[in-house]
Amino acid sequence: MSFDGQLPPKMRLLRAAAELLANSAGASVSTRQITQLAGVTAPTLYHHFGDKEGLFDAVVTAGFEEYVAGERDFAPSGQPLEDIRRMWDNHVQFGLNQPELYLVMFGNIRPESRPAIVADAEALMEEMLNKAAVAGQLNVQPREAARSILAANVGVTLMLIAEPAAERNLELSTMTRDAMIFAVSTEQASGTPEDSGKSSVVVAAIALNAALQASHSDQLSSSELKLFLEWLHRISTSSTS
Repeated sequence: MSFDGQLPPKMRLLRAAAELLANSAGASVSTRQITQLAGVTAPTLYHHFGDKEGLFDAVVTAGFEEYVAGERDFAPSGQPLEDIRRMWDNHVQFGLNQPELYLVMFGNIRPESRPAIVADAEALMEEMLNKAAVAGQLNVQPREAARSILAANVGVTLMLIAEPAAERNLELSTMTRDAMIFAVSTEQASGTPEDSGKSSVVVAAIALNAALQASHSDQLSSSELKLFLEWLHRISTSSTS
């Protein structure tokens, strides 16, 4: 079987490589397998990508670019935590719509070979969470919250992909999403008065920290601002136990 001959050779190579990688179960994928599925010759692959590894890198990069473009493709609602919920749902839907590509992006990547665009995806979520922090809605630093939520988002998506489509329970995604947002936000159950007081101090420190970094304030010198941010960081990361 080969892909639609009407597609450009470069696109056929990308799709063939993505499909073979996703179905390889960790086994090696050969140049011959890719070119046969794509319906092109080996010199065509070398012309567009240099070598097989260059093609694999392009597959992952293209996948991440499409993913990040989708994450940016909605107008903020003005409610940062609701926007995080929408980003989560978009992420899951992307994986279910393109499981082969998603498995290449998030299932087969070695830590040392993760494309730089992964950082872009994390930064996008951190940017939204920074708005939540400024509004006093986070009880952990935005970066920690972003990494935790994204890790859970990926795990749920991979789990759903692994299940037969007819048996997928999308409620699992909703439950996990809401639990993660609850865990990093100020939407927490009330504890003792002492715990509440400490929690309020941490939330206030995180909010002020985020606001100062976002405002580029010129009211303080660079050394004063650096010291102030360091103090706020210490308060926001201190134990509340």
